[in-house]
Amino acid sequence: MDNLIEIGKVKPVHSKDVAFSRCGLGFEKLDRAVFEPEKAYDKVAELGVKWIRLQSGWQRTEKTKGTYDFQWLDDIVDNLISRGLVPWMCLCYGNGLYDEDAAKVFGAVGCPPIKIPEQIAAWDKYVSALTKHFKGRIQWYEVWNEPDGTWCWKHGVNGAEYGNFVTKTAIAAKAGDPNAKIIFGSLCLRSLKWLTEVLETGCAQYVDALTYHAYSPHEERGYDRIDALRALVQSYNPNILIIQGETGTQSRSDGAGALKGAAWTPLKQAKYLARHFMADFKSDVMFASYFSCMDMIEALGGIVGDKSTYMDFGYFGVLGADFNEDGIATGNYTPKPSYYTLQAIASIFREEFTLAKLPIDSFSTNSPRLLRGDDPFHGDIQSVGFRKPNGSAAFAYWKASELLTTTYESTISLELSALPDKITLVSLLDGTIYGIPDSQVEDAGNGYKKLIHLPLRDYPLLLAFGDFC
Repeated sequence: MDNLIEIGKVKPVHSKDVAFSRCGLGFEKLDRAVFEPEKAYDKVAELGVKWIRLQSGWQRTEKTKGTYDFQWLDDIVDNLISRGLVPWMCLCYGNGLYDEDAAKVFGAVGCPPIKIPEQIAAWDKYVSALTKHFKGRIQWYEVWNEPDGTWCWKHGVNGAEYGNFVTKTAIAAKAGDPNAKIIFGSLCLRSLKWLTEVLETGCAQYVDALTYHAYSPHEERGYDRIDALRALVQSYNPNILIIQGETGTQSRSDGAGALKGAAWTPLKQAKYLARHFMADFKSDVMFASYFSCMDMIEALGGIVGDKSTYMDFGYFGVLGADFNEDGIATGNYTPKPSYYTLQAIASIFREEFTLAKLPIDSFSTNSPRLLRGDDPFHGDIQSVGFRKPNGSAAFAYWKASELLTTTYESTISLELSALPDKITLVSLLDGTIYGIPDSQVEDAGNGYKKLIHLPLRDYPLLLAFGDFC
């Protein structure tokens, strides 16, 4: 960025000041009370995101058969709404009152209530009571979490079982709130076979959206998967929307959970976040949710009475935390670099925008910084264009190099036409806004320009035309 002119920073926005956004954040695992939400509300709202994923916690809510205590969840939902955030809720997990196996599992994780009539009826009653209670505050409900994984469908993954469970849960949810929107899938593995088995049960007529989870350092490999998911579900119901329900990575290598053990750092986590949000936008999802708000225990395979089985710390948060002797996230909940990355993206991409093919192409000329030609557009350079209703446009681009093994710095030269004259370059990593020196701009008139030797990095940079930011 040496030759550019730093002219400012993207101004953060508060969620209260955002009417619409495609940016979301995970606020999961409070069904197991693994962090202190009151320390997080303001910091999350100051990110400017909108969608906040919660987990409903049947076992925490129904501790006596037929009696529901929603107070703990009311406090969370109301605190989020009061800050301009939009909670959506994953309906999960099991309940030891109705299932001996669930009683042995910490949080009853992965124990779906599908075995005997009593637990099936109890689940339906709970779901109806929940949606009735939160009518007017929550509209979107997701049926279970990662049912295609054995950690969340512990007795053995079965697509048909889950599909029938979706149908019954959707009917129960709409009995409590006829305006409830139903999300299904929450799938974490790359299997069209399982999803086909789900859809063959007929559940598609009862749902409004599909969620998928994407934990991979290779965001560029996800486009085909999302296209396939969309094509499959819309062949059963053309109105089903697509939501990215979880993606994220850790800020250190010694964490538990997805992508554990890899050479992650706070900087690599921030790059991952920026790349995945741009890739999700490129896939035109309804919204994208980053996992998660803070560091916390994974707690997917814990055994009741054996604390050592769930002292498995995951460092996925945009907020860092300490842990007490019970594994609860404590401390000041300190922002990581990824926090500021998300804050910049949420600010820039608030309100309405559309995907757009822009009149931009690359060309190569000898780059003094490389002692060779600029990088041209090709397979591992990713890009995506956007437009806003105010006439502005933007173009994000990055090198999809391996995050875990390389740091990539190069240059790229672009030619463009028929775009607004005001041009800035924004780092989505930290929100820094740069002006482009006249020496790097060739203006041939009639709206045609060349931008010479722009920086190319392994995280998205955003060319903004007009008042996009």
